[in-house]
Amino acid sequence: MCDPECPNQAITLGKEIFEIDPDKCTECVGHYDTPTCVSVCPIDCIKKDPNNVESLDELAEKFIRLTQG
Repeated sequence: MCDPECPNQAITLGKEIFEIDPDKCTECVGHYDTPTCVSVCPIDCIKKDPNNVESLDELAEKFIRLTQG
């Protein structure tokens, strides 16, 4: 359910599970108030990656980069 809801197309089917591309994910900053993938997921499987923690400002800058191109 999460794949089509991602406004940045950051979610793809990997070899065994859906994966989130951290280079495309803005946690929905610039699109929605909360990460849409988390809100539509019927199971609690989307966890923050401790190796890819970004501030609100960093996510907003990424949103700008992704939407300008």
